[in-house]
Amino acid sequence: MKIKNKLRLGFGFLFVVVILFGGLSLYYLREISNNAKVILKDNYESLHYAREMRTVLDETDLPLSDIAINRFNAELQSEFKNITEPGEAEAAANLRKSFESLQSSTLPLKQLQSAQRFARVYLRKIEELNMQAIVRKNNQAQQSVEKATIYLGMIGTVTFLILFSFSINFPGFIANPVNELTEGIREICRKNYKTRLNFKTTREFEEVASAFNQMASRLNEWENSNLAQVISEKLRIETIIEQMQDGIIGLNEKNKVIFINPTAESLLNLNEENIVGSDAFDVAKRNDLLKNLLENKNQDKPIKIYANGKESYFQLESREITIPIYNQNYDNPIIKSEESAGEVYILRNITKFRELDEAKTNFIATISHELKTPIASIKMSLRLLYDNRVGDLNTEQSELLNHIKDDAERLLKITTELLDLAQVETGNIQLNLMAADPKQIVEYAVNAVKFQTEQKRITLGIKVKDNLPKVHADLEKTAWVLVNFLSNAIRYSPENSSIIIEVKSMSNFIQFTVQDSGNGIEEKYLDRLFERYFQVPTDGRNKSGSGLGLAISKDFIEAQKGDIFVESELGTGSKFGFNLPKTA
Repeated sequence: MKIKNKLRLGFGFLFVVVILFGGLSLYYLREISNNAKVILKDNYESLHYAREMRTVLDETDLPLSDIAINRFNAELQSEFKNITEPGEAEAAANLRKSFESLQSSTLPLKQLQSAQRFARVYLRKIEELNMQAIVRKNNQAQQSVEKATIYLGMIGTVTFLILFSFSINFPGFIANPVNELTEGIREICRKNYKTRLNFKTTREFEEVASAFNQMASRLNEWENSNLAQVISEKLRIETIIEQMQDGIIGLNEKNKVIFINPTAESLLNLNEENIVGSDAFDVAKRNDLLKNLLENKNQDKPIKIYANGKESYFQLESREITIPIYNQNYDNPIIKSEESAGEVYILRNITKFRELDEAKTNFIATISHELKTPIASIKMSLRLLYDNRVGDLNTEQSELLNHIKDDAERLLKITTELLDLAQVETGNIQLNLMAADPKQIVEYAVNAVKFQTEQKRITLGIKVKDNLPKVHADLEKTAWVLVNFLSNAIRYSPENSSIIIEVKSMSNFIQFTVQDSGNGIEEKYLDRLFERYFQVPTDGRNKSGSGLGLAISKDFIEAQKGDIFVESELGTGSKFGFNLPKTA
C-alpha cells in the first residue's frame, strides 16, 4: 500500500473515532436532559395544581362561592389533563366526587365539612404520588448520569488509548525509514560506502532504499577503482620529491615530520628513518640548522651551507599546505572551506645564481672603477679647453663642449652609482654612524644642488625647526640620499616652481621629506620605484638616469635601520621621504 493511502486511512480512522465519541456524548447528554425535563414539567405542574386547589379550600368558607368553585374546577381540569403517575387518576376521580359534594348548596354544613376533608385527603394523595415520582425520577436521572459518566469514561479511555497508540506508532512508520535514510547518508559522507538500507514497509521506501543501495554500490566501485590510481600518484609524487635537487622537508599540522627527501637529509645531516613521525622542534634541539630554518622560516636572506664540497647558498621557502573541507551542516552541504594540513620547507639551491650575481657585481665594480680614470681625463681636458689661454672658442664649439661636459657629468654620476651598487650588493657598505644634526644634513644637501636650482629658477622652501633631536645616521650617505631626492625633484619640476624640504620629529624617529611641483607619478609605478634599473616612462623632455639612484637610496636608509617611502598622484607632484631613528 502506498504511503498516501496509508495516511488517508490513518487520518480517516482518527476522524471516525472522534465522530463516534462525539455522537455517544451527545446521546447521553440528551438522555440526561430529557429526564430532567420530565421532572420539572409533569410532576411539578401536578404539585402546582394541587397546591392551588388546597389554597382555595383554605381561603374560602363553606359553602363555596361561585368564584371559588370556578377556580377549583379550573385547577382540577388541568390536573386531569396532566395525570402521569399510577393511582393519580383514581385520586383525581375521588377528588372530583368530593368537589361535586362541595358544590351542593342543599347539604348541611357537617356533610360539606366531611366532603372538604375527603378532598384534602385526595389532594394529599395526588401530592404524595407526584413527590414520590419526583424522587424516583431524580434517582433514575442520577443513575443515568452515573451510567453516562461510566460509559463516557470508558469510551474516552479507549479512545485515548487508540489515539495515543496511533500517535506513537504511526509517525514512527514514516519517521523511522527517514531516520535510517538520514543515518545512511551520513555514513556515505564518512566514506562508508558499504552501508545498505532495507525497507519492507511501503513500495516508495523500497524504491528509495534500492536507489540508495545502487548509489552506495557505485561509490564503492569508484572508491576501489581509484584507490590503485591514488596509490600510483602518491608513489609518483614521492619519487619526484626524492629526485629533486632542492631540499624538501614536510610537517603536518601537529609539527610532526611526515617526509624528507635525500637532498634535505644530506644538507641537514638527518636520517629519514630516525625523524619521520617525530616532533620537528624536538629534532631541532639537536640540529642547529633545522632550528634556524624553523625559527626563521620567513627570512629573505640566503643561507650559507657547506654542500657538494664547497660553500653553497640556499634560499628558504616555507609554504602552508591547505586542503579543502566541506561543511558538515546538512542544511547547506556545498559550503567549502580550507583547513591547514601542515607546512613544507624548501631549500632552493641558488649557488649558481649567487656566483653569477657576484661575477656581475665584480664586473660592474671593475668596469666602473676603470671608467673613472678616463672620465676624469675628459673633465680635465674640458677645463683646459675652457681656458682662454689655450685659445678662444666660437659659439658652436662652446655648445659642443657644454654637451660633452653634461654627458661626462652624467657618465661620472652613473659610474659612481654603479660603484655604490657594487658596494651594497657585496655587503661592504661602510657606515660611519654618529649622532647627526638633521639641520646639518639638509644644509649639506641644499648646498650640493644650489647651482641646479639657480639654473631653473626653482625656490627651495626649507621647513626645519631648531633644536630637533639628533639622528643615529651616516651623515655623508644620508645627505647623498637627500641630494638624490632633490636632484630628481629639480629634474621633474618646471621652471619658476618651488620644492619643499621638511624635517619633523615623530615618535621614535625623524622624518625627512622632499615635495616637488612636477606632474606626479602614476599609481601603477609607485611599487617599483625603488627597484634596481627601473625607470618611470617619460615624455622625452627629462633625461632619465640609470635607474639606480632610488634603489641605492633605499639600501643606504635601510642599512641605518630606517625606512623609505613615496607619495604621489598625477597632477599634484611627488613627495619622497625617509625616516631615521633618533639617538638614544
